Amino acid sequence: MSAEGPPLLATIDAALNLTAAVLMTAGYAAVRAGRILLHRRLMLAAVAVSALFLVCYLYYHATHEPVRYQGSGWARLLYLLLLGSHTVLAAATVPLVLTSVWLGLRDRIDRHRQLVRYALPIWWYVSVSGVVVYIVLYHLG
Repeated sequence: MSAEGPPLLATIDAALNLTAAVLMTAGYAAVRAGRILLHRRLMLAAVAVSALFLVCYLYYHATHEPVRYQGSGWARLLYLLLLGSHTVLAAATVPLVLTSVWLGLRDRIDRHRQLVRYALPIWWYVSVSGVVVYIVLYHLG
């Protein structure tokens, strides 16, 4: 990290993750209120933002050296647990979200509901924990 602060693309990635989490939360609230069209639009927007995040993330990591957490002791252990859970669940998120979207768009609502019961909290956790990792690395570390 430079003396000026975190790289712009890392900050953009965090903002995209946060935006996706907000869109997911709003989409969940919309479906609970019976506003299915709004739910669909919000969740598709969350997918688009998450896809843009993934492109930016892959580009960033292909063009920048990794940033290592500098803490030690319990703080390091907690950070590594957060990063590990984030990484494992991020890998699982892509097929879960794509399958959930496909089922929803095909009006296979019973199966969609069964899958999103797990997919949504995992996707939300990955988005929020990504923001936390960014804060820890660039603002607390």
